[in-house]
Amino acid sequence: MMTDTTRAHPWMANSAPGAIQAMLDEIGAASVADVFEQIPQDHFRTTPLDLPPTLSSEIELKRDLVSKLKKNSDCETNLSFLGAGVWQHHVPAIVDEIVGRTEFATNVWGSYQSDHGRNQAWFEFSSQLGALLNLDVVQLPVYSWGCAIGHAMRMAQRITGRSKVIVSQLSDPERLSVIRTYCQPSAMESHIEVVMVAVDPTTGRIDINDMKSKLDGDVAAVYVENPAYLGTIETEAAEIARLARAAGAETIVGVDPVSLGVMTAPGDYGADIVTGPVQPLGVHMQCGGGVGGFIASRDEEKYVLEYNGFLVSIVETLEPGQVGFGLACPHQNSYGSREHGKDWTGNSTYLWAIAGAVYMSLLGPEGFRELGNLIVSRARYAAKCLSEVPGVKIVWPDTTFKEFVVNFDDTGKTVAEVNDLLRARGIFGGKDISGEDNALGQSALYCVTEVHTAADIRTLCATLKEVLS
Repeated sequence: MMTDTTRAHPWMANSAPGAIQAMLDEIGAASVADVFEQIPQDHFRTTPLDLPPTLSSEIELKRDLVSKLKKNSDCETNLSFLGAGVWQHHVPAIVDEIVGRTEFATNVWGSYQSDHGRNQAWFEFSSQLGALLNLDVVQLPVYSWGCAIGHAMRMAQRITGRSKVIVSQLSDPERLSVIRTYCQPSAMESHIEVVMVAVDPTTGRIDINDMKSKLDGDVAAVYVENPAYLGTIETEAAEIARLARAAGAETIVGVDPVSLGVMTAPGDYGADIVTGPVQPLGVHMQCGGGVGGFIASRDEEKYVLEYNGFLVSIVETLEPGQVGFGLACPHQNSYGSREHGKDWTGNSTYLWAIAGAVYMSLLGPEGFRELGNLIVSRARYAAKCLSEVPGVKIVWPDTTFKEFVVNFDDTGKTVAEVNDLLRARGIFGGKDISGEDNALGQSALYCVTEVHTAADIRTLCATLKEVLS
């Protein structure tokens, strides 16, 4: 019978007795320390890690994991009005059924022949999303919306040879942080300067005059979200694109794809490159995961040759009437060229492209129109009801899609206090944006989608009246 000192760890590879020594013998190293001798000694930790007790069986592991997960409160057992980058939308059961199939869930790579079906599914995602955006080329989604924006800005830098981007002052702090990372520190050769443009405090929209004053010959792109981070709709998007084009800059638009059943497609008002999240297209929130970001453009050489990820295309085969699906321009990304690629691809979210393809095919044009109208009507109804709660004010009413800013300054309570009181009653209030640089005081960003009924909205308002009284 093996003792504890010789037993392999149940969840650690290569922990069987003799495995480490066999690997050391194979590479000619005398010890594990020799393998890491290039690391300076002052880089090593000198104090032991404060780790919990070892769990030696699957029974103990399950009990420990379940007890920790029970501490979470989810959006299925609570009424949630959170959004700001991960939104609660309805996911049809058929989407889960298809993305859970092993040929999709476990597919990583293979030959062009074995990947034919996968490539066709990817093509369906790109072509359907392209129809929504009214653009021809859609890259498979990267790790997040912020990453997609960063890649788009670097595309614009390569296209124009310029080194500035203009971004709204009221940008999402998380996405802005990712953008700054992609734009790199000023000491680096490919640094891009992020220039913040003011917003009109009465509308929350970009201040066109301030943007004009900053559109100089070094600006590679103007980035505008429509709907924006705080829910506002940019009614002057076409004018922004016109001004950017006149200055020799690219127009990058960030868009929520589920808004396009009721809003003008970015390709129709002059967007050159479009980014957005894929999570609203049939992907669950999954503890904050399930995110991804797409990049799209017109089918012009100057854009296509600057993509950093996978483009899937369709072509006729030698057999009349048959078509094939394959990767286009695969040599220019980091998978094909490593450090010589256009940009580093990093983690990608190709499984969510499958979810998006199924979701979009289920809705179709009429479904997107119905969904958009439903979301707008319920969000406006929620804003109206909330405005009737004493001390509560809606910032920029009637200018939003599914998210809107709620101000609590006149209630005498902070957003954090309000959210604590709501959470004790099974409601997740809006995202606390009072700590952000927005001059909006004690405000929260509320989100209403198709999953919220009129009764849900009335429950929120009644509960707010109760906790604020």
